[in-house]
Amino acid sequence: MTPAILVARKAGIVHRVLEYTHDPAAESYGLEAAELLGLDPACVFKTLVADAEGVGLVCALVPVTGSLDLKALADAVGARRARMADIAAAERATGYVVGGISPLGQRKPLRTVVDGSVLLHTTVYVSAGRRGVELALAPMDLVKLTKARTAEIGRR
Repeated sequence: MTPAILVARKAGIVHRVLEYTHDPAAESYGLEAAELLGLDPACVFKTLVADAEGVGLVCALVPVTGSLDLKALADAVGARRARMADIAAAERATGYVVGGISPLGQRKPLRTVVDGSVLLHTTVYVSAGRRGVELALAPMDLVKLTKARTAEIGRR
């Protein structure tokens, strides 16, 4: 049980928890999850933490098939620029380890932006707060639970 799963349960939303055996040598946690769980990688979203100038740490979710456009993220949160956050700062703020950072149940809930492509799917998958565990839920439930805004922040 992780804080992310508890948030989903407490909210009473329809969700599923999927588990797989994580390989510590995997280069991409999200692509590994998609492959081992037999999921369309476009539906699997990675959780990234960035430091937005003048705003602080923010959470960005983009499909594992692409990358984060830091300029677009900065624009979405009203910052001049953004850079990837220091790993230790991201782990400290969220309470999760890299590769298992969930947008839900963070120690200090970060302002969140989800790539607009999330709305193209009926179900999306995000980290459930531990490497090897994914949470499946409806896109609008993800947006609602994270109090996120959607914006085109991903590069395909």
